[in-house]
Amino acid sequence: MQSTSIAPWHTCYYYPVPKQLFSPHHLHLPNKKKLSEQPSKKLCINNSFFTFTATNSCSEDQEKNRKRYPRNDPDQENHKLCQDFYSSIDNQETQFRESKRDPESEIDNLLDISSNMWWTDFKAFLGQRINLEGVASSVGILSKDKHLAIPHVSVPDIRYIDWAELKNRGFKGVVFDKDNTITLPYSLSLWAPLGSSIEQCKSLFGNDIAVFSNSAGLYEYDPDGRKAKALEDAIGIKVIRHRGKKPAGTAEEIEKHFGYESSRLIMVGDRPFTDIVYGNRNGFFTVLTEPLSLDGEPLIVRQVRFLEVALVNRWCGKGLKAINHRLLPDPKECVKDVPL
Repeated sequence: MQSTSIAPWHTCYYYPVPKQLFSPHHLHLPNKKKLSEQPSKKLCINNSFFTFTATNSCSEDQEKNRKRYPRNDPDQENHKLCQDFYSSIDNQETQFRESKRDPESEIDNLLDISSNMWWTDFKAFLGQRINLEGVASSVGILSKDKHLAIPHVSVPDIRYIDWAELKNRGFKGVVFDKDNTITLPYSLSLWAPLGSSIEQCKSLFGNDIAVFSNSAGLYEYDPDGRKAKALEDAIGIKVIRHRGKKPAGTAEEIEKHFGYESSRLIMVGDRPFTDIVYGNRNGFFTVLTEPLSLDGEPLIVRQVRFLEVALVNRWCGKGLKAINHRLLPDPKECVKDVPL
């Protein structure tokens, strides 16, 4: 339990102006009704009280002096007295608010910020495990778009991909999924055995490789980009910021990043119903990899993946094929028999 500092205790008192203060006998106000409509002022002080006194008569000497040295109009003086009274209360109330520094309110602000950060991380935690966009897309895939889940190439991991052949065929860039494609689940480090393949890919495509992931770079779960930046620093590959979760959305953000049409880009991922469906729907050349590791992956993700792969294998067994790609009519030509 966190300790919380408590501000000094204050008591709030209401000080309505005494009715006798507005009596014509005392103040000689020209408009009693209008002045009495002034709202009561609330003043917060540290357990202290105001004392108001009024005199109902004056001495003869004072009366003589008043006649000898005439003053201004008493109505104006009384009206000014009331104005000063209200002004003094307003000033003290304003000064009190300005001078007050409530530690509790500052703590509340910090807790609000912390709560917002916690809620963002919690949404990311759920969103990465329950992909509502993927669920909605699956309905259409199961009913009429089964071919979108069939990859052009299926390999154990990216070491079996012939990057040079893809480059020679006219492809301009590579888009990687993150978790279980090039890193272990929710890791910020490249899976070490893939290092040589990633380096060859970089040597051929230069800076035209990037990560497009639902777990990093998504504005909904990474609004300030800190997760994307951490991943970029760790693996040395640019992370594309995006608004929609795969498989939903268009290729506009990716095409803007690379400066090429999606038909000249390669999409690599480990999920048939997210990475592959997104890639095929938007015209990429699609490569499906097996998951690098099931350790640390949520149970629900493993179950959904098992179902996806089973369906794809069944459809392929019935003769369903991937969409033809104009740059590589025979996808097998970019697959190595021996991993790099």
